[in-house]
Amino acid sequence: MNEAAEHEPDTEDRLRLSFEASFDQAVDLKQALEPLLKVLEAHAGAWRPEVVEGKRQYAYSRASVLKALDEKRGKKSMSVGFSRVTWPLLDMSLRLSLPPSVPRLYVWISVQPLSLFSEAARCIEFVDMVRTWASHYPVTGATANSLAEDQLAEASNLEHAVAPSQENEGDRIQEVTWLNIFGPKLVESIGREWMLSTPAHLVEELPNGSVLLVLWPTAADFDSEDARVAQARVHVHLRPDLDFDAVLRMLRERSAALVPVEPRFHPDVAPLLSRLPDEVAISERQQKIAELNAFRPPEPEEWLPAALPSDVENPERVLESYGDLSEGLVAALHTKVPSIMDETPESLTDLDFYFWRENFPERYKRELIDEHTAPALGAYLGGMLVRRLGGTWVPRQKLEESQVRVGKRVWLPFLRARRFMQSRQSLLDYSLTQFLCEAARHRP
Repeated sequence: MNEAAEHEPDTEDRLRLSFEASFDQAVDLKQALEPLLKVLEAHAGAWRPEVVEGKRQYAYSRASVLKALDEKRGKKSMSVGFSRVTWPLLDMSLRLSLPPSVPRLYVWISVQPLSLFSEAARCIEFVDMVRTWASHYPVTGATANSLAEDQLAEASNLEHAVAPSQENEGDRIQEVTWLNIFGPKLVESIGREWMLSTPAHLVEELPNGSVLLVLWPTAADFDSEDARVAQARVHVHLRPDLDFDAVLRMLRERSAALVPVEPRFHPDVAPLLSRLPDEVAISERQQKIAELNAFRPPEPEEWLPAALPSDVENPERVLESYGDLSEGLVAALHTKVPSIMDETPESLTDLDFYFWRENFPERYKRELIDEHTAPALGAYLGGMLVRRLGGTWVPRQKLEESQVRVGKRVWLPFLRARRFMQSRQSLLDYSLTQFLCEAARHRP
């Protein structure tokens, strides 16, 4: 197992850079890109690219970058990807526009985890890289920021913080990120001297008239109180129409949304609920954990104190049909839910999670679910009670009345499966995981 595989890549925040500039298409491509790649290699350090991705993957080298670009050459542009197979992770792309389009160079970088940039020295290297790129390529604009902060910024609106006395006219800076390069046109619109007097950690004029602005020494603690105060001051300096107290209040609300919440899930469904926060945006995960902490599934009601007698003429044939239903489910889902073949409690949790992530009850036709998926799940769930808890089938003509006797109770797996498949919320309310836990508590 490689180092990156030991981490969960979707669970941590990351630093993202977007860089746009022009470049000289008249020179050889190797010569045009040498400054960009040389600076990348000099400053990336721990997140230096290891893999170049064209139509195939290659070990990183300048030669392989040119080869991959040629492989991904289209009519209007060419592009190449960069990544790493070890931690920290990198997702990077470079795109160049082709004639007769305007000669543009676009770089997107995502480095995970964001905590890598809690060190001032590493942040200085990152800023130096962007600054040097901007000195070689006339920069149009650039931003670098936490992914979570970008998501929170999209959800909030600075216009709510506009001071009542200000007019809403002229070019505006909508958001100030950790690192910013403002293009010459915007700089002139706001006022060059005024922008250069911004009370930020770093404000610097670049060769083509753009301005580099860095809010705070380190990118990782963007949500600290001191960093938020500094961010609010920069906002109201560049946007005099904004109210400082209102901006700071909004920024503090963003920080509050990221404060870690300790998971305290209901024990019967904790194996399932613990997977759900990673399926929402990073900025929403703590809120999701708090929501799931409060979730209490209803106690399973799909059981009877005494068995209804079997009313089928040929129980063996009916039980064989249950086996066929269960095998059909395994055949249909074994590639998407590999553990289904193991028939363990973890298999049920994996099924719960699969159907929830796919939003299966609301994405697929109700006829398919009611006639095929739900009965197959009921058979699989009942078979689990038999194999894992020593249960005994009591088949009935009406499928949802079919029971599995475990100890002094009889359980109704087909009824549970139908309720489970009613909606996305019902996948949590009537999870297969909880049903097995409850039945296990009542075995002899």
